[in-house]
Amino acid sequence: QVQLVESGGGLVQAGGSLRLSCAASGQTFSSYTMGWFRQAPGKERECVAAITWSGGNIYYASSVTGRFTISRDNAKNTVYLQMISLKPEDTAIYYCAATRAYSSRYYLTALYDYWGQGTQVTVSS
Repeated sequence: QVQLVESGGGLVQAGGSLRLSCAASGQTFSSYTMGWFRQAPGKERECVAAITWSGGNIYYASSVTGRFTISRDNAKNTVYLQMISLKPEDTAIYYCAATRAYSSRYYLTALYDYWGQGTQVTVSS
């Protein structure tokens, strides 16, 4: 079992920045691939970034490449999502998730076993 708690969401103007954090507790955090997902009203949940246990493999959705950076600190059991140049279309609830599965497709929602409760990010124009 892994418990995930997101923080760092909020209201920001377009062009601004936010850093989301996801603190994990429970079983060995360093053995999990971690993902950040988002879900806007009326839309499906999508993966924006994922990072394997060592940080050796990282995935970004094309819509956030160059603006979002995922990182992890295994000593602190925490994964981060640094977001810059935010756009109104980035508005969504952001969730972190964990999986121990091995895959080349870490963007798949179904791959993840554990989810946080989400944190709201609102970008005003």
